[in-house]
Amino acid sequence: MVQLDDRRRADVFLLASVAVTVVLWVVPYGRLVGWPLMLISTLVHELGHGVAGVLVGGTFDSFEMWSNGSGVAHVLGYDGRFARAFVSAGGLCGPACAAAVGFAMARGEKRSRVTLLVAGALLALFELLFVRSLFGLVFVALLATVLVWLGSRAKAWVSQLALLFLSVQLALSVFSRGDYLFTDTAHTTAGVFPSDVANMAKALFLPYWFWGALCGGFSVLVLVVGVWSFLREGRKPKALPAAKKRAALAQ
Repeated sequence: MVQLDDRRRADVFLLASVAVTVVLWVVPYGRLVGWPLMLISTLVHELGHGVAGVLVGGTFDSFEMWSNGSGVAHVLGYDGRFARAFVSAGGLCGPACAAAVGFAMARGEKRSRVTLLVAGALLALFELLFVRSLFGLVFVALLATVLVWLGSRAKAWVSQLALLFLSVQLALSVFSRGDYLFTDTAHTTAGVFPSDVANMAKALFLPYWFWGALCGGFSVLVLVVGVWSFLREGRKPKALPAAKKRAALAQ
């Protein structure tokens, strides 16, 4: 059996995660298997709205999501054109930002474990405070449980692979669901609403497709930085143990 060091293994995990995702898009029933992954991107999208709202002085009031992949975040208590645009952009850029953090943390096994544990604990707290739909309650609870188990009970390399796989899914959702960046309406189970880019256009200026392109470009830039940090760290030379370093200096 071929043994891979941490760097090589992380690179293999990255390529394998991308390959599995592509296969899910093209094989029969692959999209059904990928349904939970699509729900995760919805969850992170709506969390992005909530975090952005808190950053501009608002309150993340509640969250709802449904089995068709639609969701609504209710953010209150903020005002101003730029604040409204920022909250709308938070959802559009949230998956890319989360993916970039995941890539940055997925190089090491210990960091992967900690990241999964923290994410699972935060989701459990999020469910208690904000989730208000039955499907959302079930899904968030299951996801939080899986993340905590992966971070605490699974083998270290499984935790690393899981974090990297989730990061790849969030990264690719920027493209697989990119059509939402260029539509002026959002169809959800709760009804039809102006899309995030339409809200940005209303709050500021220029047409909605301009803001969609801007958010898309920003998301790609963030992903490039995240993947670059992942690959760059893997190319750093390993530090020699103290004993070997002294021996090398003695020579």
